[in-house]
Amino acid sequence: MLWHKTFGQGPDLVLLHGWGFSSEIFHPLIERYKGKYRITVVDLPGHGRSDDIEGGANEWCEAIIKCLPENASILGSSLGGLLAIKIASISSINNLVLVGASPKLTNHANWQNGMQQETFIKFASDLKKNYAKTLRRFVSLQTKNKCLMRRIAEDIEKFTPSTYALDQGLNILLQSDFRSLYSDLNVSKYAILGALDMLVPRSIESWYQANNTQTTILRTGHLPFLDENFTLPNDI
Repeated sequence: MLWHKTFGQGPDLVLLHGWGFSSEIFHPLIERYKGKYRITVVDLPGHGRSDDIEGGANEWCEAIIKCLPENASILGSSLGGLLAIKIASISSINNLVLVGASPKLTNHANWQNGMQQETFIKFASDLKKNYAKTLRRFVSLQTKNKCLMRRIAEDIEKFTPSTYALDQGLNILLQSDFRSLYSDLNVSKYAILGALDMLVPRSIESWYQANNTQTTILRTGHLPFLDENFTLPNDI
């Protein structure tokens, strides 16, 4: 089973982190909300303290579901958001909160709410060549809180994902198209976006709104939950 841990008391809320990180990235969010929610964090396969799992999105989601409380709300960041969409389509959840996440990351002939695939592949190549340096630089663009940056940098050094998991995560990000799954979801849906996000552009807001999603845009980058102005939706 994947590594997971629970904090606090209240309605169940599950946090799924992004590609290359671990659940430690959610430390500020846990500290802020553990008095209101029973928060479960999960390290994705091959990330943090979790072992590798063979397969792709289906196998990753099946492993994550084994860690979930019944009828929880799920917050997914980036890759975690993509997986959360898939989980919501095959499992019973109460609410879906996507933070800096998209059902399809890269652009296509009929999808211009993503980023150029070549740009993301370049970022992925840099990350695989020098994982710690690339992620530290990426985080420095997301927050100016130096204490938080130091803590995240320490966690990046401590919890290095496996090369296998990085390759799997990259394939999931590049190959997944969960737009139809998302449109068909019969749960309350929320999207919190960063106006300065270079991976998930704010142009996706209109698509989310057309698909029954309550949207919020903060003046942040790809990790809005690190911003001091970030708040969870009141009704989850």
